[in-house]
Amino acid sequence: MPNLSKLQCEYRDNATHRWNVKTGATRSGKTWLDIAYIIPMRILAVKGKPGLTVLLGNTKGTLQRNVIEPMQEIFGTKRVGSIRSDNTALIFGERVHCLGADNKKHVDRLRGSSIKYCYGDEVVTWEPEVFDMLKSRLDKPYSCFDGTCNPEGPQHWFKKFLDSDADIFQQHYTLDDNPFAPPEFVESLKREYAGTVFYDRYIRGEWVAAEGAIYTPWCDKSSRFIRSVKRSEICHSIIGVDFGGSGSATAFVCVGILNGYSGAAVLREYYHKGVVTPTEQEDRFVDFAKQCMTDFGTMEVYCDSAEQTLIEGFRMAAMKAGLALDILNARKGEIINRIRFVVRLMGRGAFFVDPLCKHVQEALTSAVYSGKTPGKDERLDDGSTNIDSLDAMEYALEPVMSDMMMMG
Repeated sequence: MPNLSKLQCEYRDNATHRWNVKTGATRSGKTWLDIAYIIPMRILAVKGKPGLTVLLGNTKGTLQRNVIEPMQEIFGTKRVGSIRSDNTALIFGERVHCLGADNKKHVDRLRGSSIKYCYGDEVVTWEPEVFDMLKSRLDKPYSCFDGTCNPEGPQHWFKKFLDSDADIFQQHYTLDDNPFAPPEFVESLKREYAGTVFYDRYIRGEWVAAEGAIYTPWCDKSSRFIRSVKRSEICHSIIGVDFGGSGSATAFVCVGILNGYSGAAVLREYYHKGVVTPTEQEDRFVDFAKQCMTDFGTMEVYCDSAEQTLIEGFRMAAMKAGLALDILNARKGEIINRIRFVVRLMGRGAFFVDPLCKHVQEALTSAVYSGKTPGKDERLDDGSTNIDSLDAMEYALEPVMSDMMMMG
């Protein structure tokens, strides 16, 4: 067994309760202990006993990436199989159910079943109904749960459970609790999140509310991020489109990806609040796309997938204009993940906005957390601030977010 930190040893020796949970900073060694030691130990301890063995993650895909694949690297694919089409994997000879807990429908198959062991990854991202179901299914004398998460707001449903009188062994981790993390990585991560709610959560490991301005590095000194970026500085560019309606605006934002995936820059924008016909909107899109293709070689467009008729209109208009564009549906992942990505780029000094893009600048300045839903991070979207330019910008960034974080 490789060297363990003080906290990891404490968990190994004392996590003997019904509920065993590690919360706190990212990259602090929480999940590594589980994949290298805890999960194999638990599965082997209940192997052959009545009940199901279950791994739950935010999605089946994140479970494969965060848990299954790292375990395969340590133990090999013969001992740890991949998730199959029936949502099970053969792990140390035990049939293990591997499910996404982001939707309660995904785990309906567990209803009525007895669970002898469950491992939970990214628990704060689950639907609370899934966790409530799990509580009634851990019904064997030997049933137990191990889980990890990064903290969110203090009113989050999982934080309330952790503060209850249930049989819980709980640990709190900060980034500095991982003695094996390279010092340069630790300092880089601290710089990226400095001055934001993410520093308190992902560095200090604290359950704190998201309040006030979202892009605090920008609000503190926006002049650091405002500059024109030359075409020679970017490897490719992408357009994001958010369609207007019900009082919202139509926004097109062209984003350039800096060479080596080292950063991103808002290059051009279009913004219109008001009624336009579909034909007028298509004409304006074609004009904008032509300019971006000429100036930056743009080839891809990602549009709000809720408007399929308008997207098809854009495709036809681009085809008639002879524009070789791939016009695709935006991924529309969780907004808080998109926010965190931009904040990290700002922390690296790797995010820029052209001086002419006044609407994006204003949108970054005015974006605030709503605070309306306890325990949930939401960006205020009541028409009082320009969310449309931010959505368009994020649709353009989403396809490269993972690759850019890996390169950072």
